[in-house]
Amino acid sequence: MEFRPCIDIHNGKVKQIVGGSLTDAGNQAEENFVAEQDAAFFAELYRRRQIRGGHIILLNPPQSEYYQETKAQALAALGAYPGGMQVGGGIRPENAEEFLEAGASHVIVTSYVFREGMIHYGSLERLCTAVGKEHLVLDLSCRKRADSYYIVTDRWQNFTEERIEVPLLEKLSAYADEFLIHAVDVEGKASGIETGLAALLGKWGKIPITYAGGIGSYEDLEQLKRLGRDKLNFTIGSALDLFGGVLEFEKICGGR
Repeated sequence: MEFRPCIDIHNGKVKQIVGGSLTDAGNQAEENFVAEQDAAFFAELYRRRQIRGGHIILLNPPQSEYYQETKAQALAALGAYPGGMQVGGGIRPENAEEFLEAGASHVIVTSYVFREGMIHYGSLERLCTAVGKEHLVLDLSCRKRADSYYIVTDRWQNFTEERIEVPLLEKLSAYADEFLIHAVDVEGKASGIETGLAALLGKWGKIPITYAGGIGSYEDLEQLKRLGRDKLNFTIGSALDLFGGVLEFEKICGGR
């Protein structure tokens, strides 16, 4: 179980938002924190601590008036920590190579593969061919409906019919080096983890999985470690002191 840091960029600024509040209309989101520093500052901080495998997420879609500003921040962060971070947000075969050449270790993909409520395996295969399995992270971020967790797309706004379960994880692991999974219903709330999801993922754990969502205390981390059987990596957003929270970055990253 390792700490994986994050840099979320919205409207050209590093932010922590309430996950379910993000909308494309008007580029709106409920903000928990807006950083004074730019994305490169945080990437350099992670580089100095030698914390690898974190993710940079562009939260504006390509058609947004803020996309180019957000993208510039992401590229600067990749340049500050070449090979140390992953990047996601609007990734397609046509632009994936640009981010890899800019320094991303992996590209993170959701909406290009999950569309119209289903997995498009042809798109997944094209992307895997373009970048290589070793450079691909599938974002399986999900929301709970009834008693199951369903993958959501388009900045977590739209449900798919794809349910997080072991057979799906098995199948998709043939195409990806890692999974990134935000528990969207608790993302940005620092109110506790999604225990059912953590337990489900911990029963599998055949490739690296980074869990995000709801971590607000050291007790939450202990619970994630127990339920995830020490197999899940984790990221912390608004609860981290770097982003205005109470959890100490130096303690979380082990003093590196």
